[in-house]
Amino acid sequence: MIHINKLKIVSVLFIVLAFAGCTTDETQTVATFNTLVMADEFDNTGAPDPDMWTYNIGTGSNGWGNNELQYYTDRPENVIVEGGTLKITARPESFEGSGYTSARLITKGLFEKQYGRFEARIKMPFGQGIWPAFWMLGNDIDEVSWPQCGEIDIIENFGRNPTVITGAVHGPGYNAGDAIFKDYDLVNERIDTDFHIYGIEWGPNYINYYVDDVLYNQITPEDVPGEWVFDHPFFMILNVAVGGNAVGSPNETTQFPQTMYVDYIRVYE
Repeated sequence: MIHINKLKIVSVLFIVLAFAGCTTDETQTVATFNTLVMADEFDNTGAPDPDMWTYNIGTGSNGWGNNELQYYTDRPENVIVEGGTLKITARPESFEGSGYTSARLITKGLFEKQYGRFEARIKMPFGQGIWPAFWMLGNDIDEVSWPQCGEIDIIENFGRNPTVITGAVHGPGYNAGDAIFKDYDLVNERIDTDFHIYGIEWGPNYINYYVDDVLYNQITPEDVPGEWVFDHPFFMILNVAVGGNAVGSPNETTQFPQTMYVDYIRVYE
């Protein structure tokens, strides 16, 4: 893990990006964040770095608010670092009253940051009822609760299409099924057969979404119908959920175990 408290001026460029499938061009604010302030390359073996990661354990409230089916653990069967990657594995097994196990890692209280480029190189799991994600929550969640704290979904897949990912924001007045989001289609590539770099560049009044350095969406205060709550530190989350309102339950086509492979996490300012 690298954690450097060093500031560098961010240079802001203005470019025009034509979105695939859009009929008009949109002016985008693109910030170049190039000072590395945190990195986990997952080059150890065993449990994830305890100075960087902790865990959500159990089923949360109402299946983590989504009627999810898994029990999150910190067991090596569900989360381990080996071979240069972090592996989060969902398994079908009876455990503490749940029919599946998995893991959810968080940097809450350990690494929290406002603004910058947050990216990860990931090979995702895939299948009906499988819901992997790399995302962020506001560090004031215990004081103001969700969705007032804000949520930034850097990348998630809803288990039905291995070429399509989603980036979104949730806040007061635009959350759950009313979140502000955009899908991105990898077209001739898949999330589960190759690693891809998923990231955001986040600054005052904008969040830009990237896949493999392709800028595919920008969200600004003008795009949300409620309060813009992305102006304070957030912490990062990596997890693989099973089932839930957004994806439905696994079925006979779902193969287990399903593993998310994370090559690295990097944060720049």
